[in-house]
Amino acid sequence: MSGLPLMRYLPLHELRLKIDMTFEIPGYVIEDRRFALPILDARFPDALSELQGSLENYVISQAEVIRGGGGEAKHTQRLRKSLTRHGWLKKNISSTQLIVVEDAHGTRAAEPGTMYEIPSESHEIDHVKTFDSGTLALEIEWNNKDPFYDRDLENFRRLHHIGILRAGIIITRGPALQEHLRSIFVAHYSDSDVYSTLDDIQCTTKQRTDIQSRIARGSALGEAAAHVLFMNKYGAATTHWQKLIDRVDGRLLGNPCPLLLIGIEPDRVGANRPEVPDENQQSELFEKK
Repeated sequence: MSGLPLMRYLPLHELRLKIDMTFEIPGYVIEDRRFALPILDARFPDALSELQGSLENYVISQAEVIRGGGGEAKHTQRLRKSLTRHGWLKKNISSTQLIVVEDAHGTRAAEPGTMYEIPSESHEIDHVKTFDSGTLALEIEWNNKDPFYDRDLENFRRLHHIGILRAGIIITRGPALQEHLRSIFVAHYSDSDVYSTLDDIQCTTKQRTDIQSRIARGSALGEAAAHVLFMNKYGAATTHWQKLIDRVDGRLLGNPCPLLLIGIEPDRVGANRPEVPDENQQSELFEKK
């Protein structure tokens, strides 16, 4: 199974867990399920330290929030590179189920063909790292379709069930960030010096029609454009905190795997954030260190 060690379950008293511990990083909301934080604190202190370092250095500019186009956001790429430098690597984990046919006395049948190997589906996870106490998995869901949570949580559940994974971590948009992103769009597209007519706004034909429709119903150009473009990019069907909590607490997805849930909050985003170096500058800065 990809050479990952199987974990040994320990009772809570043997782990000596600090059940009421907290883990706080400015600009994030952090919650855990099924004692993930105490487990990480007791058995994976290096993981928490690496995670904290990457998250404290993670910032998002308003321009990156607004910017369209396909592919992964540049700020997400920066966070991934930071984790990768700490050894959190993408891995594809697969397992094989062995079925043994025995006789009525519990003795394995001697005839050929009485043992069967059934390969299970593989599990691709963006960030995996193995420590002395076991293996952790981490996924970043900044702005995917919300069914990606189903995939992530099911992967965590299955890998925990077969003894590979100690805990799963998900980083996503936090509860206060969704409305904050909307306000960034409104402020941006309400700048009449830049966007005086609809022709100044880069959008698809359908988006243009939707904006015109809202203007016809009385909305100002900036408000209409902000609403349409925000909903197209960060709408209700994308990965954000409430969608994650609905699955974890409402549908109990991922259970019984311990989960650390991290929500990115408005303090990590804004015009007052430090200017973000491009990829070449970041590489140079890292090499100097």
